[in-house]
Amino acid sequence: MALANLGYFGHMWELYAMWTWVPVFLIASFNAAGAGERAASLAAFAVVAVGGAACLVAGRLADRLGRTVVTSAAMAISGTCALAAGLSFGRNPWLTTVLCLIWGFAVVADSGQFSAGVSELAPPERIGTALTLQTSLGFLLTLVTIRLVPAIERLVTWRYAFAFLALGPAAGIWAMLRLRRLPAAARMASGRR
Repeated sequence: MALANLGYFGHMWELYAMWTWVPVFLIASFNAAGAGERAASLAAFAVVAVGGAACLVAGRLADRLGRTVVTSAAMAISGTCALAAGLSFGRNPWLTTVLCLIWGFAVVADSGQFSAGVSELAPPERIGTALTLQTSLGFLLTLVTIRLVPAIERLVTWRYAFAFLALGPAAGIWAMLRLRRLPAAARMASGRR
C-alpha cells in the first residue's frame, strides 16, 4: 500500500500545479506569439476539461490492462509533457495547445486508479482511513508545488518552469512498477496488477 501511495504522491506533485499554472502559461505563451488571450483562455479550459474523458478511458483500460500499467503510462506521458511544454513557449500557439491537451489528458488519467488501488490493497476495516490519509497528504503536497512554479518561473522563465514537476511522475512510475512485481499487486484490478 505504501508504493500505491507513493505513486499517488508523484501524481499529486504534478497535477494541481499543472492545473493552476498552465492557464497562466498559455496566456503568456499566446501573447509572446502574438495570438489572442481569448484563444489562450479557451485552450486552458480545454486542457483542464479533457481530463474528464481521460478518467473514463483510463478506468476502462485499467480494468483490462492493470492499474500499475495504466498509471505508469499516464505518468510517463504527463512527465514528458512537463519537460516539453516550456520548450514550445511563445512559438506556435496551436502546437503548444496540442501539447498541453495531451498533458491535460495524461496528468489526471491515473487519478482514480490510485484510490482504487489503495482500496484493493488496504485491509477492509482500514479502507476509509487509508483513503483519507492518502488524499489528505496528497493535497498537502500540492501546496508545495503550486507555490514553487512561479518562483521557478522567475528564475528560469516559462521555458523550464514546469520541468521540475516531472520529478513526481518519475517517482510515481518507479513506485508503481515496483508494486507491480509484488504478490499483493494481484489483488488489484481483478489480478491484472
